Amino acid sequence: MNGPATTADREIVITRVFNAPRPIVFQAFTDPKHVDYWWGPRGFKTETADMDVKPGGAWNFVMRHDQYGVFKNRIVYREVKRPSRLEYTHDSGVDGDPSAFEVTVTFEEMSGKTKVTMHSVFRSAAELERVKGFGAVEGGKQTLERLAEWLAELK
Repeated sequence: MNGPATTADREIVITRVFNAPRPIVFQAFTDPKHVDYWWGPRGFKTETADMDVKPGGAWNFVMRHDQYGVFKNRIVYREVKRPSRLEYTHDSGVDGDPSAFEVTVTFEEMSGKTKVTMHSVFRSAAELERVKGFGAVEGGKQTLERLAEWLAELK
């Protein structure tokens, strides 16, 4: 008998508490006026081409790094529950991208602060190991550090 499928061998979960109310943190994830300033690991600059945050909508953007080059990205939203949850597929902007992965971001109210959990699930354990090899876990942590810095600037 088979039990429910587990994703433990192919997931990354990153959590951080922000000193900002949930609607502001959610807006920072869904408004290009904000997200371009903080999205991505240190050393990267994000440039949004277009962003339509609704089920079936997409965020098309590039991430630039002086040393590593330009990386095209696309996020296609499956679920948008303001201000508590985003679910999306993240890929390179190419349909059928074998490196695409699924992400659920939750925004939990905590007495005026917001706990954000980013849960990324990759297609295989091998793909998870590949992205870990180029620093995806540290990059995710740096991304949320940059968000914390951006939110502090907004105050």
